[in-house]
Amino acid sequence: MTGFASVSREQESERASVTVKSVNHRFLDTAVKVPSAVAAIEGPLRSLIGERLTRGRIELSVSFETVAAPQREVALDEALLERVVKALLTARARGLVTGELTASDVLRIPGVLDIRPKMADASGPAESLTRLLLTCAGEALDALVIMRATEGRFLATDLDARLTTVGGMVEQMETFAREGQTQLEAKLRDRLASLPPDLAGDPAAIAQEVVRFVARSDVDEELVRMRGHIEHWRALSAGPDPCGRKLDFLAQEMHREINTIGSKIEGARGTALVIAAKAELERIREQVQNVE
Repeated sequence: MTGFASVSREQESERASVTVKSVNHRFLDTAVKVPSAVAAIEGPLRSLIGERLTRGRIELSVSFETVAAPQREVALDEALLERVVKALLTARARGLVTGELTASDVLRIPGVLDIRPKMADASGPAESLTRLLLTCAGEALDALVIMRATEGRFLATDLDARLTTVGGMVEQMETFAREGQTQLEAKLRDRLASLPPDLAGDPAAIAQEVVRFVARSDVDEELVRMRGHIEHWRALSAGPDPCGRKLDFLAQEMHREINTIGSKIEGARGTALVIAAKAELERIREQVQNVE
């Protein structure tokens, strides 16, 4: 089932965004994209997806940024400064330089002073960012589930209508199958009656063979199984649990039964009805791929 959701949240100095989309897939296939700085969150994100969804190709992407200016700190390389002072003392003793080392001189010495962003506490902002990202992901997945549920209601209506159509065809098949068997039996008896006396054979044995031959076109078992599949489908659709893969399997089983009926049923009307039922079942099989 298809769907899309995006959630952005901001707290203190951090802004987080999560985007999630889904397309049709036979099973649950997840793709999670996270920045390397929060790579450890990928596992919890996959768990969140698995808790809410059971089918579909799910793509979830995460991004974040710092919205406030970072705090800065000044680092003095005392060891380097001491070496510079010693070198100046030696140069002054030899008369190479004069005067004292001032603060402005220190600022101009490369590498002695470093003004840099203050390192954050590893246990503080990292945990808050993780919580923020997981919150956004949970809200985005909830919104996606709602969107997929809305689509699911439309799919359920469409599939129910198609299943009703197939059910009506099954009832017609039973009537056409009976008529086809009656016509086949009458046709065989007429042909046998027209045979010369020397080829007619034993009437009782011939009658048994006619009955046996006509019985090969009996589709009662297939029709009973078709009705059972249809009832099972309705029970699954009305249940609270995800049923997409089960419905997919049932659609395959119904298609198999219709194929068998098509190979056994007699009469042009029965054959035409089987073709129409197979076409409708194919539409159902395509549509059911969208059901979770």
